[in-house]
Amino acid sequence: MNKFKLSLLTMAMAGMATQAFANDSTTEVQADEVEVIQVTGFRRSLQESQNLKMFSSSIVEAVSAEDIGKLPDVSIAESLARLPGLTAQRLNGRSQVISIRGLSPDFSTSLLNGREQVSSGDNRGVEFDQFPSELLSGVIVYKTPDAALLGQGLAGTVDMRTVSPLAHGETTVAVNARYEWNQIDALNAGAKDNGRRLSLSYIDQFADNTIGIALGFAHMSTPTQVERFEAWGYADTDDGARVIGGGKVFANSNLLERDGFMGVFEYKPNANFSSTIDLYYSKFDETQRISFIELPLFWAEAPLVDPVVTDGLVSSGGYTDVKSIVRNHGYYRDSKMLAAGWKTEFSLADNWFATLDLSHSSIKRTDLILESDAGTGPAGSGALDRLGFTMTKSGPVFTNILDYSDPSLVLLTSPQGWGGDIIPGGQLGYSNSPSIEDELNQLRFSAKTLLEGGVISELEVGVNYSQREKDKKANEFFLALPDGALSAPIPNIAGSTSLAAFGLGSMVSYDPRELLASGALVQLRNPNADVLIKDWNVQEDVFTSYIKLGIDSYIGSIPVSGNVGTQVVHTDQSSYALGASGTGDNVTSLRLEGGKKYWEILPSLNLNFEVDQGQYVRLGIARTMARARMDQMRASQDFSFNPALNNEQATPTQNSPWSAGGGNPELKPWIANSIDVSYERYFDNSLGYFSIAAFYKNLESYIYDQQVIQDFTGFPSGGETPVINEGLATTPQNGDGGRINGFEAAVSLSGGMLHPVLENFGAILNASWTDSSIQSNPDDAATPLPGLSKKVANLTFYYENEGFSARVSSRYRSEFLGEVSGFGSGRELRMIASETVVDAQVSYSFESGSFDGLTVLFQVNNLTDEPFIRTDGGDSRYVLEHQRYGRTFMAGLAYKF
Repeated sequence: MNKFKLSLLTMAMAGMATQAFANDSTTEVQADEVEVIQVTGFRRSLQESQNLKMFSSSIVEAVSAEDIGKLPDVSIAESLARLPGLTAQRLNGRSQVISIRGLSPDFSTSLLNGREQVSSGDNRGVEFDQFPSELLSGVIVYKTPDAALLGQGLAGTVDMRTVSPLAHGETTVAVNARYEWNQIDALNAGAKDNGRRLSLSYIDQFADNTIGIALGFAHMSTPTQVERFEAWGYADTDDGARVIGGGKVFANSNLLERDGFMGVFEYKPNANFSSTIDLYYSKFDETQRISFIELPLFWAEAPLVDPVVTDGLVSSGGYTDVKSIVRNHGYYRDSKMLAAGWKTEFSLADNWFATLDLSHSSIKRTDLILESDAGTGPAGSGALDRLGFTMTKSGPVFTNILDYSDPSLVLLTSPQGWGGDIIPGGQLGYSNSPSIEDELNQLRFSAKTLLEGGVISELEVGVNYSQREKDKKANEFFLALPDGALSAPIPNIAGSTSLAAFGLGSMVSYDPRELLASGALVQLRNPNADVLIKDWNVQEDVFTSYIKLGIDSYIGSIPVSGNVGTQVVHTDQSSYALGASGTGDNVTSLRLEGGKKYWEILPSLNLNFEVDQGQYVRLGIARTMARARMDQMRASQDFSFNPALNNEQATPTQNSPWSAGGGNPELKPWIANSIDVSYERYFDNSLGYFSIAAFYKNLESYIYDQQVIQDFTGFPSGGETPVINEGLATTPQNGDGGRINGFEAAVSLSGGMLHPVLENFGAILNASWTDSSIQSNPDDAATPLPGLSKKVANLTFYYENEGFSARVSSRYRSEFLGEVSGFGSGRELRMIASETVVDAQVSYSFESGSFDGLTVLFQVNNLTDEPFIRTDGGDSRYVLEHQRYGRTFMAGLAYKF
């Protein structure tokens, strides 16, 4: 179904609905008296979230703060991951990115106060740990869009919201302080194993409640420790068994430090005018100390001895003559984000109201990824190790004979001679310092009017112009010893790192930054073509106009509300970058640029039928889009010209001397036609609700790499005259799409519905099932859709009574294809095993006396110490990666006055 057919269908349905409504538009409804119950704490959060869901004109999910500065979870991502149809991927033990309805973060967008936000990552997906949960009043996830929702995503739209000081209506000061620690002690010398969280919020109103101010500050210092094993893979022996071919055993010590500032200023002198300025600033620093030993085994021709084979797997055995690599790596990130908006609402003549909204969102991120190698001596010399191993459910456990914590044994060197084609004797590490700048400016103007006496209750029209530019730069160096030396003592050993979890004892630990600062290692720039093409710039100018009609009427005695409308979107996108070929002194390059302009029409219809008191049937039909990943839209290419093929037999598709791979600045977005249906039952006295929903999305296209014929006219050919200027290039292209569909169910219950003695207990359960026919990799039909877990479930039990609160939450997701950091910090897709993460929290709030307003809290995250696991072919015996994060504990105080 193309966009014009869908638009006509949507408008036709709206017209039929309008006619039906008109037949009974004068029906009178008696208002029922609703009992108001004052609740606090977690139940207040549930009630406010329920109200947002119930009264929304779209199908939404919501999270509301329990109190000022207090969302129900430690992070926004964890709160979102508990909502129906949503789930999170963990990174270093913390939830960071969100998948909505089985689609990866590329398909959703994130807003702050209704405005689209930039991302600290290489693409569009927002990393939610940039946003302090303490400074947000709530989050709404739109599963169906409407025409006035700008920056909407194809899978869904996450709108984070700060507090409105005038709506808050009272003077409030809230202070939170928490101490944090992990059950795994600091693994690396000098690393921290405890942290803290501090926040302060101030809200006030002045001048007869015409001026409101909200200020907030949140500081976070969060350490994590990770015991990690990663396999090279599993090799086939001569006897037909499979054996570990090589591996790495890690001890990671990570520290996240973030300072966030929020300010909101509101001025509303009368009902016809208001102006709001909101500012948000975040400074985010991350330090990862990664100490590990790499073990070249079967694939490095280390002799396998005493193998014991169990069901085709060498379950135990040993290797001799192992030349290990002792590595100390450091990942350091500095990120600064600013979001600012100025929204003014004012009255026009004849019952028209207008909104002018200006906003800015920007981020600057710089990474430093340092890798340094050491060992017992250069390639071909130095002590060799003898390893024993026994396979377990978390990977192999080793025994060995060498002491890698001995400074006299371990030297700065290249133990395997890897990179010897660049640096004689082999490189001693690598320095990679990519940077990202992302800036988005928006201007929006809209006007609406209320209509009386008909089916259409409201008319809104608007325009929005946004300008976004994202720039990535690479800065990469090989590391070597001065004056061509092959080995040297380590000058700055800080102590030792324990690898006892893997049976290997300890290893020397040092900060690789100090090696560069002291001159112990020198840098040699990597001039190769594959580095040059990592620099790119992508720009987008997007103009959106929309019309939205509010619906409020009846079919018979059934109240019906909703909206119908259309967005018309014009996009002008462009990119410039380098095309490069060759290595070392033989690199050639040229500037490449390209782009595309296109229109999209995005109609939407939302209808809500109140079939009985507190019971709703909702229908959503929409055409939605998600723009391509920015690294896919880059103009850069790694090309080659092969003189040996420069002859009369060359054709564009066979034996052409030209070939290339890279991005495609002419990519059009993903487009989906979707339909959503839900039934929601809200129980009396806000005791909970039940909902069930189904959705179907038909993606008209999916973006994947394809070979296309490209014209290479003007590309360097090394002085030769090409017999042909066309060849094959592998680039992202818009190809065939497919369907994604699923079901969702949720129930929130108060124990009082079962028996009065249980009135202080409650439970929340939701589950979703999602399936897809999309082939994300046409060369491998078995490759699943990235981010898709077919089964997702969440369960929370809670108890609240006279200030005491306790809850336990569990979230499950089945296996999925996730995005992980690979070689050179590049993006890699890997299958990740199913996981169940359990968190628990208890607190007590004093409600009277000298401590009135004080809350004492204790929290445990990852209560069951759930690991992060990747396996080979889904067989749990063949562990490719196993990460253990341990339990994280928090104890703290919160005070509001």
